[in-house]
Amino acid sequence: MPFDLASRLAERRAAHLYRHRPLLETPQQPEVTVDGAPLLAFCSNDYLGLASHPDVIRAMQQGAERWGVGGGASHLVMGHSTPHHQLEEALAEFTGRPRALLFSTGYMANLAAVTALVGQGDTVLEDRINHASLLDAGLLSGARFSRYLHNDADSLAKRLDKATGNTLVVTDGVFSMDGDLADLPALCATAKAKNAWVMVDDAHGFGPLGKTGGGIVEHFGLGVDDVPVLVGTLGKAFGTAGAFVAGSEGLIETLIQFARPYIYTTSQPPAVAYATLKSLALLRSESWRRDHLNGLIARFRQGANEIGLTLMDSPTPIQPILVGSSERALKLSSALRERGILVGAIRPPTVPAGSARLRVTFSASHSEAQVERLLDILAECWNQMAKEPETDA
Repeated sequence: MPFDLASRLAERRAAHLYRHRPLLETPQQPEVTVDGAPLLAFCSNDYLGLASHPDVIRAMQQGAERWGVGGGASHLVMGHSTPHHQLEEALAEFTGRPRALLFSTGYMANLAAVTALVGQGDTVLEDRINHASLLDAGLLSGARFSRYLHNDADSLAKRLDKATGNTLVVTDGVFSMDGDLADLPALCATAKAKNAWVMVDDAHGFGPLGKTGGGIVEHFGLGVDDVPVLVGTLGKAFGTAGAFVAGSEGLIETLIQFARPYIYTTSQPPAVAYATLKSLALLRSESWRRDHLNGLIARFRQGANEIGLTLMDSPTPIQPILVGSSERALKLSSALRERGILVGAIRPPTVPAGSARLRVTFSASHSEAQVERLLDILAECWNQMAKEPETDA
């Protein structure tokens, strides 16, 4: 047998790394039904609670009635509909940049931007724990690819000294498995001193961060000269689907002309773009969502420290609980689920060996009482786990 798939799968099971797809039977919301069981979920990226907002749902319905349900073609053929264009204009205004360009997914947006900007003879430098889509983009670009130490401007500077051709520095804005923020002021200053461009994937920053939800660039008061390439996804705090790249006129035209993931993909359903216009308006106008979310995060961190849990340095809705081994992370996740709490266990290769964790995420839809319930059950499960020896890394 040329492909011994059974052995590969068996090895993954034995290492406690096998993955399963939970079947969600309700809309995205705190109280859900998964695999037939009612659960309180803390594992969604719907940070502002907009995925099931009645106004956004109504906008999707109205968009489908007017524009249909399929994009029909790529943007460059006949798939660039009025809602797509209106959303691009709104996202450009929101980010304070001349242009924005829509993509069907965040993975596509990252592949498109990196591979269109650098190639053979150029250099792409990335944070060691960047999202998989960014790392894949760097490898696929054909450019000289190197990873600097996590959030370390000195490590970046050393690699910039060896860079050739056009140089692109790529980082997440909020690191998806740790929840910490990129040190953009230092990274941008280091890159600018070497005439390198900075690209930020702020998938998890838009919505929760910034005075108006403008993400990590707004949080740090940076502009297009500091971060020429800004990427955002719409399937998280925006509550819909898709992604965008925002930047200069020249950047967007370059992506339209040279980005293969853009050129050769059918556009997203126009109704999704129409719904996102509404979610963008809510994101900007209802600042109470960010205020409430920040209150939940602060209370959780206080309670988790009282329990004795090991948290990471995260001010965001992503609050990982470090456990250590994959086996123990699965056990803790399972114990929570038996008590009605859904939190996913994150294991290698998504995170380094020995750093398996429970990735707790919060939404503005969560109540204070629900966070207290989470803390109570976490304390119960953690105290029980503490009595058990750790058997693997």
